[in-house]
Amino acid sequence: MDQTKAKHNITKEVVMNTLNGLSIGIIVALVPSALLNQFLTALLPVFPAGSTIMAMTNAAMTLLPAVSAVCVGMLAKFSPIQTTSIALAAVMGAGNFKVGTNGFNVSGTGDVINIAITIMIGYALILLLGQRLKAYTILLIPTLVLVIAGGIGTLTLGPVSGITKLLGIGVMQLTNLQPIVMGVLLGIVFALLIISPISSVGIAAAISIHGVAAGSANLGIVAAGFALAIYGWKVNSLGTSLAHFLGSPKMQMANIMSRPKLVVPIIINAGILGGLGALLNIQGTAMSAGFGFSGLIGPIAALNGMGAISASSLILVTLLFFVLPIGLGLVSDYLFANRLHFYKNSDFELNYA
Repeated sequence: MDQTKAKHNITKEVVMNTLNGLSIGIIVALVPSALLNQFLTALLPVFPAGSTIMAMTNAAMTLLPAVSAVCVGMLAKFSPIQTTSIALAAVMGAGNFKVGTNGFNVSGTGDVINIAITIMIGYALILLLGQRLKAYTILLIPTLVLVIAGGIGTLTLGPVSGITKLLGIGVMQLTNLQPIVMGVLLGIVFALLIISPISSVGIAAAISIHGVAAGSANLGIVAAGFALAIYGWKVNSLGTSLAHFLGSPKMQMANIMSRPKLVVPIIINAGILGGLGALLNIQGTAMSAGFGFSGLIGPIAALNGMGAISASSLILVTLLFFVLPIGLGLVSDYLFANRLHFYKNSDFELNYA
């Protein structure tokens, strides 16, 4: 029984560290491009040097596999050799490095789901080898992890990419057939993803979600971020409250996982806002879908999807991405906390002392 429990704990550690590390890596590698590229594209006629900065942010995106693996290694408290060995394997499993006529060509972030699979295989291999290699660790760990984990990653890349593409196509087809229903569902799904160990940005990138589907997904996260800030504002500092939507609602993950019923008001708010986004044809991109309000990435993507910026488009985006999420948060907090006593504001307390 103890051995079974130990194996379960190890498996849980591998999965959780991989998911959390991937989430951090995605933010580090993708946020610079998401924050800067839209502004710089508009400024290029008067600021040509912006193309150099855009090249830098695009290059950072291609390093997502390695950055994510390093984050996983740090969470796992691996040595530099072990961590960078997983990074090499992750690059192989990502699929964004391809052999060309003049060496390797690199583009995009790679397949996020297959990156996670490759990292987990490398992680498990390092745990299996442990300290057995002794003095030969520096020679054998990089080679074994690269060849075994990276090799398996290259084999799984095709099937995994095929499945994720089909999933993305399915989401987009359903969105075209039933946009409002899918808007509600995507708002809820991405709100749940952003408060779970799973990366919302990773899923959005993996299935290449775009258009109205991405707009609804983003609004679901916006609803969750503002709601959680409001639910806990009486017990959290101002900075912590603001970080729920300016940063990420994922900071409430531990509180919500220990009290699953707390997702109920969040689901309602996210469904309403996601459905409204689909009804009003709010657009988004695979880059913006998983970020919510953070860095104004979602609102900017929505504005870009409306074409020329006008007073009406600015008012609509302000209403959907700021006024309504706050209104829904206040109303749901009054109903669920004050009237129904469904939760206490202290359930959302965060202490970073």
